[in-house]
Amino acid sequence: MRIHREGYRYIAMASVLWLILGYASFYFLPGWPIIVWPLNVIFFLLWFWVIWFFRLPARTHTSHEQKIIAPADGKVVVIEETYEPEYFKDKRLQVSIFMSPLNVHVNRNPISGVVKYMKYHPGKYLVAWHPKSSTENERTSLVIANNDIELLMRQIAGAMARRICYYVKEGDVVKQNDEFGFIRFGSRVDVFFPIGTQLDVKIGDIVQGGMTVLGHFP
Repeated sequence: MRIHREGYRYIAMASVLWLILGYASFYFLPGWPIIVWPLNVIFFLLWFWVIWFFRLPARTHTSHEQKIIAPADGKVVVIEETYEPEYFKDKRLQVSIFMSPLNVHVNRNPISGVVKYMKYHPGKYLVAWHPKSSTENERTSLVIANNDIELLMRQIAGAMARRICYYVKEGDVVKQNDEFGFIRFGSRVDVFFPIGTQLDVKIGDIVQGGMTVLGHFP
């Protein structure tokens, strides 16, 4: 298991903070081991959680030009036909994946193709499962085109997530399963498919980015 580059600064900050707080607890409470040791256990667990959050596990990715692979780890919380107003401006099949703070937060390209559209939207920080989070939260929208098929992925920041990272721009040629972004500390990814796409997941399914097949091209 490796650590994602987005975590280096946070892990360094957490390490320094743990050392300072640990030293302070022993220095100011020398006669209170019943307090000092539990405090240091809590500090250690918080430090370990930061490392765990930014983990980048080794995986054998699923690759297939006719399959649409999950862009993120998490739980499928929405499957519905809905109007997509930003890019397509028509009805699409939406699949939403909720990423808890315990999930791997790397976002991967579900298909290979060309980035036709990329836009960042500043916004609010409603909880990721809030119905209005798709349109009011901080988010990015990314469209990948492969021949006549276009998919829109929307990274949505949650109540804990305060920064969305993205690594692609319009015109880039991208490969299936390569990283296109990262969201910190709890979030959601929406995928908008053409109507008629055959899905291989249902609400409540747990998916893994780069591995789980979401569906097939119509």
